[in-house]
Amino acid sequence: MHHYVTLFNSNFLPQGLALYESLTCHASPFTLWVLCMDDKAKTILDRLSKPGIKAMAVSEFETVQLLEIKQQRSLVEYCWTLTPMVPKIVFDRDQSVERVTYLDADLFFLKDPAPIHHEFRESGKSVLITEHAFDSLNDRSAQSGRFCVQFMTFVRTKSDAVRQWWEARCLEWCFARCEDGKFGDQKYLDDWPSRFPADVHVLQQLGTIQAPWNARRFHHSKAIVWHFHALRMIANGKVRLHPSYSIPKEVDQRIYNPYVSVLRRAVTEIGEPVVQHSPRHLAHILPPWLKHLVRQGAMSLIRPKALRPQ
Repeated sequence: MHHYVTLFNSNFLPQGLALYESLTCHASPFTLWVLCMDDKAKTILDRLSKPGIKAMAVSEFETVQLLEIKQQRSLVEYCWTLTPMVPKIVFDRDQSVERVTYLDADLFFLKDPAPIHHEFRESGKSVLITEHAFDSLNDRSAQSGRFCVQFMTFVRTKSDAVRQWWEARCLEWCFARCEDGKFGDQKYLDDWPSRFPADVHVLQQLGTIQAPWNARRFHHSKAIVWHFHALRMIANGKVRLHPSYSIPKEVDQRIYNPYVSVLRRAVTEIGEPVVQHSPRHLAHILPPWLKHLVRQGAMSLIRPKALRPQ
């Protein structure tokens, strides 16, 4: 039995359900813990009652400190802030869990992940991290970092020093911008191999976790997991596949088209259309306090350049 944990709101349910379907096909037996970022996601998952999913409401875990932070950060920034906490949430909920793997909700398993888990066990370490492994055309390591918060495994108790350090940093600063060598929750991982050499293992099987940023570096047949970063369901049933990334046509046909079919089945299960913001959409990056100013017409307080979607 492998334990996985992810977090998303109701707008990201199609990806979450697709992740669950891929685990069912390739990674059984498993438990997928879901931290629901809104009540609607929890309600829908409870209604669907999928075997192997354990849905938890974020409100159960929000402290006064987190509620204050929530008002100062956008939804995605708040999700990133919580990411270091979700392994502990699972460990606290189930004392029998010895190892839990955090997954981004837009991951999809194409094969059995046993080789990844085996390599980590053989390392004897307590934390697993994975590289972006950018191809030369899509290299964004300077901004996004060497490592990707997408697939991370934590061992109960033994990983506490690493996880707690990461949690403290994200509580202090976790924003969707580059600043003083930081970016969100992710750039904090850059020095982990040297900061925590006895604890952190870097996955050596490059190409087993693929994404649009390395689709020209590895053949898609090598992928165990695909990260559908930036894919969004938009109006009129259309899907934006990989904006700003150049990938081979074969990958669209063999990887993306089947995934879109799974997403559409998930929407049917949900029972209502889903329209998702582009990753660079203004509403996606504004924190609640700034959205309030915009609604009040206080646009003159903000520089136009800062509001222009990129």
